[in-house]
Amino acid sequence: MLQKSTLQFLKQLSKNNNREWFAANKHLYEAAKTDFENFVGELIKALSKFDKTLSELKAKDCTFRIYRDVRFSKNKDPYKNNFGAYIAGGGKKSMKPGYYIHLQPNGHSFLAGGAYMPPSPVLSAIRQEIDYNLKEFKGILSNKLFKKYFPKLEGDTVKTTPKGYDKEHLAIDILRHKDFLAVHALKDEQLLAVNAVTSLAKGCAAMKPFNDFLTRCYE
Repeated sequence: MLQKSTLQFLKQLSKNNNREWFAANKHLYEAAKTDFENFVGELIKALSKFDKTLSELKAKDCTFRIYRDVRFSKNKDPYKNNFGAYIAGGGKKSMKPGYYIHLQPNGHSFLAGGAYMPPSPVLSAIRQEIDYNLKEFKGILSNKLFKKYFPKLEGDTVKTTPKGYDKEHLAIDILRHKDFLAVHALKDEQLLAVNAVTSLAKGCAAMKPFNDFLTRCYE
């Protein structure tokens, strides 16, 4: 169960995103970081019950640093205003589909999964897999439990027709995707609820067939 103070820290950080404030409130950061890692640890345990590839993971393997790399960014804020964790076999460095939890106050939190910015060969493989197994993929997207959490396929798309496919293809709207993402928005009160981990685990379980389908293209 997340502590309200963790969200409060992120709210304060978004208003005081500078090194001076952060240094003076390092104790608040350390407490919030520990709380989030504990939450992620509990979530890993819950997900491992239906996804055995996660059983050896630790929270530290999955959580991202709060420090931003500003070298090539116009935004020079030194810190992220969120906590994030990518739960997948291999941890946060994994390129394969997994489960991402994004903690950001005021209704900006979300649960997500799927294929984010896949390399060109993988993107081609995903499109081919969907083309060859369209009925199966559409069945996953239209599954009642999946749609409860993820009502539509998310991600960037191309405006043109992907090479090798006809613009009249039955699934052209799907094949135009560059990302294949499932995203579920989360309210602050959902994350602070006693049953938050259980609720998120149910969403991830609904997402697993989607991830499994896409994972074929990474192997």
